[in-house]
Amino acid sequence: MALKATVFKVQLQIADMDRHYYQDHSLTIAQHPSENNERMMVRLLAFALNASPTLAFTKGLSAEDDEPELWDTSLDGEIQLWVEFGQSDEKWLRKAAGRARQVQLFCYGGRSVPVWWKSSQQALERYSNLKVVDIPEEAVKAMAGLVDRTMQLQCNISEGQIWLSNQDQSVLIEPVLLKAAQ
Repeated sequence: MALKATVFKVQLQIADMDRHYYQDHSLTIAQHPSENNERMMVRLLAFALNASPTLAFTKGLSAEDDEPELWDTSLDGEIQLWVEFGQSDEKWLRKAAGRARQVQLFCYGGRSVPVWWKSSQQALERYSNLKVVDIPEEAVKAMAGLVDRTMQLQCNISEGQIWLSNQDQSVLIEPVLLKAAQ
């Protein structure tokens, strides 16, 4: 029998001073059985950093290969933002870059990220609409400590620093920009 996704309910308050975006979001996040808490929280962080009224989680890891896990689409179906996670291969990112106006890749994984980036950087430089961000391992582990089946989180973003907090603790996240979109 197949394992089912675990459902998390999140009340997320976002105060993004960099983008002048201030909004509350009620989210339902399905965690695939093969997904750990660290990865799920990186997905939630990516949502907070790109939040908009039309940003949405898709079917995720169980989805077909033709959609990302997080995206923003226009009313006419054009993909404005395609967000990927982990250390994707160039073929997958080429497909995303051809279909979306903007593509973001959120890497995490500590010491394996610089090794992956060294081998992938040259191939990925050709995609002008691709942004690659590394989330430091310490921050990813600390974010996983915030996980609960029902979460009330505040996300404050200012000058590239992110504070993700619940009622008991706060986590400072300082993403490292590996590649900027042009």
